[in-house]
Amino acid sequence: MNLKKIFAGLVILAVTAAATGFVKFDDDPIIKKIVDQLEKWTSDHPQEKVYLQLDKPYYGVGDNIWLKAYITVGPEHRLSALSGALNVELLDEQDSVKQWIKLPVTSGVTWGDLALSDTLQEGNYRIRAYTNWMRNAGPDYYFEKNIAIGNAATNTVFTKATYSYTKANGAQKVDANINYVDLDNAPYAGKEVSYAVKLNNKQILKSKGVTDDKGNLAVSFLNTTPAATSSGSIVTNIKVADKKTVTKTISFSSASGQVDVQFFPESGNLVNGLRSRIAFKAVGPDGLGVEIKGTVTDNDNQELAVISTRHLGMGIFAITPQSGKIYKAQITYPDGSQNTITLPQALPQGYVLTVNNNDTASISVRVNGAAGVDSKNVYLVAQSSGAVCYVARNNAGSNSFSAVIPKSKFPSGIAQFTLFSATGEPLNERIAFVQRQDDLLKLSVNADQPNSAPRQKVKISLNARNNGGKPVVGVFSAAVIDESKVQSDETAETSIMSQLLLTSDLKGYVEQPNYYFTKATEKTAADLDILMMTQGYRRFEWKPLMANQLSPTLYQPEKSLQISGTLKTSGGKPVPNGKIMLLTTAGGTFILDTVADSQGKFAFKNLVFKDSIKFVLQARTAKGSKNVEIALDNLPSQAKMSSKRMPDLQINSVAALTSYLKYSKKQYDEEAKYGIGNHTIMLKEVTVTEKRKSAVSNSSNLNGPGNADQVITSDALDKMGCATIDQCLQGRLLGVIFRNGIPYSTRSFNSPMQLIVDGIYVEGDYLTTIPPSNVASVEVLRTIGNTAIYGSRGGGGVLIINTKRGGEYAYNASQIYSPGIVTYTPKGFYSARQFYAPKYDDPKTNTVLADLRTTIHWVPNILTDSNGNASFEYFNAGSKGTYRVVIEGINDEGFIGRQVYRYQVQ
Repeated sequence: MNLKKIFAGLVILAVTAAATGFVKFDDDPIIKKIVDQLEKWTSDHPQEKVYLQLDKPYYGVGDNIWLKAYITVGPEHRLSALSGALNVELLDEQDSVKQWIKLPVTSGVTWGDLALSDTLQEGNYRIRAYTNWMRNAGPDYYFEKNIAIGNAATNTVFTKATYSYTKANGAQKVDANINYVDLDNAPYAGKEVSYAVKLNNKQILKSKGVTDDKGNLAVSFLNTTPAATSSGSIVTNIKVADKKTVTKTISFSSASGQVDVQFFPESGNLVNGLRSRIAFKAVGPDGLGVEIKGTVTDNDNQELAVISTRHLGMGIFAITPQSGKIYKAQITYPDGSQNTITLPQALPQGYVLTVNNNDTASISVRVNGAAGVDSKNVYLVAQSSGAVCYVARNNAGSNSFSAVIPKSKFPSGIAQFTLFSATGEPLNERIAFVQRQDDLLKLSVNADQPNSAPRQKVKISLNARNNGGKPVVGVFSAAVIDESKVQSDETAETSIMSQLLLTSDLKGYVEQPNYYFTKATEKTAADLDILMMTQGYRRFEWKPLMANQLSPTLYQPEKSLQISGTLKTSGGKPVPNGKIMLLTTAGGTFILDTVADSQGKFAFKNLVFKDSIKFVLQARTAKGSKNVEIALDNLPSQAKMSSKRMPDLQINSVAALTSYLKYSKKQYDEEAKYGIGNHTIMLKEVTVTEKRKSAVSNSSNLNGPGNADQVITSDALDKMGCATIDQCLQGRLLGVIFRNGIPYSTRSFNSPMQLIVDGIYVEGDYLTTIPPSNVASVEVLRTIGNTAIYGSRGGGGVLIINTKRGGEYAYNASQIYSPGIVTYTPKGFYSARQFYAPKYDDPKTNTVLADLRTTIHWVPNILTDSNGNASFEYFNAGSKGTYRVVIEGINDEGFIGRQVYRYQVQ
């Protein structure tokens, strides 16, 4: 959005006195300061947002999560050129990162996948995605999506829990009923169950029980701190057969049974004598909206308003508060219980800012001031994502004034309206949602055969146009699923529109975000406006912004991968102008060198390498001395914190997947039958009489374990009966002699061999300190083919000592001092796999195998041509049903689009 265009000419504010106040933008110091500060914030802190399209809403262990990422920047949601890397994580219910991949970003898009290991525990997980730059805003603004993961191969027990709450002895009594059934919904009756209850990761109860004839187990416990309890779990062990016990963990987001009702006066405060709209929100113990009803009365018991929720626990009413009055809401909850809540106290003086967002073309803003306030020279500012969209000053001095602002001045998304005093102090605030039709893409999706057969080829055609009907060149992604196997709730889904336009700008939780976009009606628009009144825009705070006191920028954009650090002396002082070399032989020999600056800092920038690549860094002072230490830069890890999407967690996550897991089990068994698929086969228990160890364990050999001219194993060392490792090796290494305990290669008598212990470079005489019992293997590198990777350090040969790790053999090699050399394995880019789909017109395709795919097809990178057209082909799975095609994407102007298409397979 071009700020200069907005403020070229005059800023106008219409007032109720039928007059119009004018003010030149550049002539008013308050307006200029507000706009200048916002422009500076937008320039210094451009807002990146991330959206991930996933192939389906839930998964089974052994599945792949296919994903496409769209990274945008700025108020117009254009594809970002700011970041070149995206972090994608899979976290469990304890907020521990189970998987982490880094994806390369080109022109704001990337794609990849997460392979769910067969050893992963079933339960609730969440996908989190963010760029390094987004860490400055914090986790509240990352992309997050909760997913349930079940186990189709080994899970034989499915649970469903319900909770009820009562007060007992000043505490909260929680009565849980846990139902146990198998995959066919048959109850586990009369089974012994032991269980432990945990609140906030602390065990408060341990007991036993037996399921009844319907598979139910009753568990009761007391929560003595319901207000402080945010999460809990019941860990149960059910004995389903002799010698077979199954552990199930049933989680809940809160152990408190109280419904929280909050009231939100429009623009912040109630003011005596001014009519105000008040939004309210009722939230249950699980964080989800609860239906309530009631009345509002004053202290004379006069009824002023009847209230009831209209959507997901939210509603609205209006009153005109009077001086000396106290207002209360008598609330009735779904279970019939009642409560009385006092409304916020009205102020004697102040303003009420009212926004009317009903018109499709404009937004009406009205400001009412209490009698006696000086409303002259107060300012109204509207901004969206830091872009100033409207600024005005009340010149007429009336206490009641209004403005009608065309929606064309705003981009689609959240707009913030703020009333400032004559001195520039923020007084009132209100956010509203602007949905323009001219920055949404119109997507048309069709199948060449709306009714097709199993395993038949299908061609999906896409046409993308803007609101004016002109074809659009854009990037898109598509997921095709079988709805008979994977059911979805479209209103509860996260879509490209709900994420980029709505939830990415809010710290608070939004329930069923796609409800406001699936079918836009007057009701959904009104419900969305109430949602805005219960939320707050918190990308920045006005007061620190105006005072230049915003938090400093701690994280820089990752344009590409880099390895950086500082050269220091042993005393910690910087080594200026030192020389440093970076090398690896992964994928061929790769060598770079650079010179540190006057502070000893160095950086190898614009690197592109795969994950798990091992590098060697070698440093020298400017005069060639090796007495230098390398301190590598590492980004601080993410702080462990709970998600704002906790209410989305399913208490009965796996029970909800029963239908899906049935098909997954069939597919799993079918693949195992033919020896295909990426599955771990669980074997029956056997007695192991001998276990052959790998010849080279714990190897730090840069050429790879065992890629050496000679290898000595721990078994051989154990038979030698030596006190130190140098004694064991003398006379037993081909082409190696020892002088005073230091090894030399017969190829180079002038310089000793480089000794490396667990990847740490040490001096040769260190051999005399290593007991043979601690050594797992010795690798000898003498020939050029094996020593080249070590550069000049390998000129005299390399002797690698790999120690045993852990237990009685624990060996702290990290304490070994090795000046000028470090080995380093930084996080590299993940190489995305290609989605596999069978081609039934290929005679090599196995047609005997039952095709029970749940994700029928996945296309992460679809590009429309100059006519707005694109297409892709695939074969249906082997089952009949309704197939659902979801296509989402964006063009270079930041216009976004989503289309859902269904066709029948009969």
